[in-house]
Amino acid sequence: QVQLVESGGGLVQPGGSLRLSCVASGFTFMRYIMKWYRQAPGKEREFVASITGVGGITTLAAPVKVLFTISRDNAKNTVYLQMNSLKPEDTAVYYCYAAGTNYWGQGSQVTVSS
Repeated sequence: QVQLVESGGGLVQPGGSLRLSCVASGFTFMRYIMKWYRQAPGKEREFVASITGVGGITTLAAPVKVLFTISRDNAKNTVYLQMNSLKPEDTAVYYCYAAGTNYWGQGSQVTVSS
């Protein structure tokens, strides 16, 4: 049974940091590009970041390119999203996704507010 389980979301003040984790099971994790998406209220889901299975080549969306970092630990079947200098516009539900599949996590709420 395939599972992607996110954790690490929460409420943070502007300028703060959070690290999201996504633990995968039920498939060969290292073979897949892993991605993070987010969906803000009333908006479409948008791409945030991706990382290749081997080699760890990363791609980040322009709005987060300098402030967010994606990484993975294939030994732990886990992908991470480090988010720094958070802004209110980063408020969204964040999802991890295994590229080319129908495997999505359940989502982790991130709220940036004072």
